[in-house]
Amino acid sequence: MMSDRRLYNPSAFRSDDDHRLAEVIERTVFGTLISSGADGPRASHLPFLLRGASGGRILRAHLARANDHWSLLDDAPVLVIFHGPAHYVSPGWYASKAQTGKVVPTWNYVVVHARGRARVWHDAQRLRSLVEDLTDHMERNRAAPWAVDDAPADYLARMTAQIVGVDIELEQLEGKFKLGQNRSAEDRASLAMGLAAERPDVAAALAELLPDWQGASGR
Repeated sequence: MMSDRRLYNPSAFRSDDDHRLAEVIERTVFGTLISSGADGPRASHLPFLLRGASGGRILRAHLARANDHWSLLDDAPVLVIFHGPAHYVSPGWYASKAQTGKVVPTWNYVVVHARGRARVWHDAQRLRSLVEDLTDHMERNRAAPWAVDDAPADYLARMTAQIVGVDIELEQLEGKFKLGQNRSAEDRASLAMGLAAERPDVAAALAELLPDWQGASGR
């Protein structure tokens, strides 16, 4: 993995836990693929599958063939950003507000930056397999999951011909979990209570992903 960091990431919020970063990607799925060329930055918003083990991981996705971003990607360095749970933090949530008044609004969030080199591919059978894998991943918890084979074969062939595959050979995963670890234990507890009352969905997502998110470990 590359040792340099290009994300502003104070040590209290930094995560180098490879398993946890992979879990954010697998839970989030949807990411922003960013590259830079002669005409400046380009971005595409895509669902990704993470494949392989630590040290040899690949992010796999597909783009519409009509999206000419793919023509700039082969052998290009790229960044993919995955946004996990995020929420506004009201100063009123902090216990220290009543004690000192020295509080300001902020935003807490989980984000993973994945850097690597892209490889573009066009093989029809691989594209079909990618679509099947992505569909199975997203449908796995449904009572009546939809499968790619549910669609007519000729229709699937036409649709597959309209996409292009891209693999990103990962060189660096960097996580930022900005969750109030730089606050006192009392403030973290009151923050968690305020979040649970106002945004129970985000609180539940954080608890599922990070059972110790109120801790100060920076994990």
